Amino acid sequence: MSIEIKKSIKPINYFDAINALETRLKELYEYNGDELIWTLEHNEVFTAGTSYKENEIIDKSIKILETNRGGKITYHGPGQLICYFVLDLRKKKDIRKFINIIENTIIETLKFYKIESFPDKNNIGIWYKDKNELKKIAAIGIRVSKWIAYHGFAINIDNDLENYKKIIPCGISDKGVTNLKSIIDQDYSNLSDKLIKNFISNLKM
Repeated sequence: MSIEIKKSIKPINYFDAINALETRLKELYEYNGDELIWTLEHNEVFTAGTSYKENEIIDKSIKILETNRGGKITYHGPGQLICYFVLDLRKKKDIRKFINIIENTIIETLKFYKIESFPDKNNIGIWYKDKNELKKIAAIGIRVSKWIAYHGFAINIDNDLENYKKIIPCGISDKGVTNLKSIIDQDYSNLSDKLIKNFISNLKM
């Protein structure tokens, strides 16, 4: 079994991406097909995981797309790197370890750009300390079906942070959201490649 690596340049429709993940999941489970790591961007879209609540929508005019991933409401849009995956956990069957792999992959990748980030045991995702305020820099939302993990995580690079004011991001009202360009204005064009390399390396551990 091998991992297919896909890197999409043009924005991908949200439900087209999810349908592709679910098709790959079926192929992996039923026919022992290839696993998948796929980096892309979405056009502007607000998505809600299985545990979201109506009161987390501040701007009632926005359209919310409900999805079967874990978690609450988040925003996707240009300037945000999405890393989707379909990965087989049937041999290890350890979801907590898999989430740690995702967390470490993001942290190691951002460290290359001299950005120190960390997980928070009380709030899923990866965080950055801006003076005395914690701000989310990456969101994680996964689903596991028949011990195959899919959906993924998103890193804010240069996206429009104003859109997060329309929701309570990930159901967390007492912490902010930031992006890499707001922390250090530098070239992140190779971030996707470094992220994939780190992810594959960590999956082998």
